[in-house]
Amino acid sequence: MQIISGKYKGKKLDGYNIKGTRPTMGRIKESLFAMLNPYLDESSCLDLFAGSGSLGLEAISNGAKELVLVDNNPIVIKTLKHNIQNIKEDITIVKDDYINYLKKCNKNFDIIFLDPPYDDNLISKAIELIIKNNLLKDNGLLVCEYEKENIICPYNLIKNKSYGGKNIKIFQK
Repeated sequence: MQIISGKYKGKKLDGYNIKGTRPTMGRIKESLFAMLNPYLDESSCLDLFAGSGSLGLEAISNGAKELVLVDNNPIVIKTLKHNIQNIKEDITIVKDDYINYLKKCNKNFDIIFLDPPYDDNLISKAIELIIKNNLLKDNGLLVCEYEKENIICPYNLIKNKSYGGKNIKIFQK
């Protein structure tokens, strides 16, 4: 697994084999970031269920100015610290449960990545907290990767793409 485009293209990322994580496949990530490219420059991003950090680090590689990586798995946190070595950007790693983080977060973001474990149906709950706490900037994007979840979001659906059993929905505030 690696960063596929931008200034850190080719940087290897660990974490593809951590129990409970499911990194986004390269072809899906390539298509996703082609869609996101116009929104990335100087953006602030939150990768809420960070796993390997693949989505957030791809955003940083392609022009995002700030990234917060959130996960509650200690092995993931160690892997994230390893994966951000030699990336000289504004990246913060937070070890916390997504609910606790969203409840206490006091900033808002241009892009929020929601790619939780598929079987847990966490996206709609996360969106509810993001809206309640006003964590997405006006015209900001929610990027959701899921398998079967029925996502409830009042924002404008601007992209809906399926890749076999994996789905991407992008909502704009």
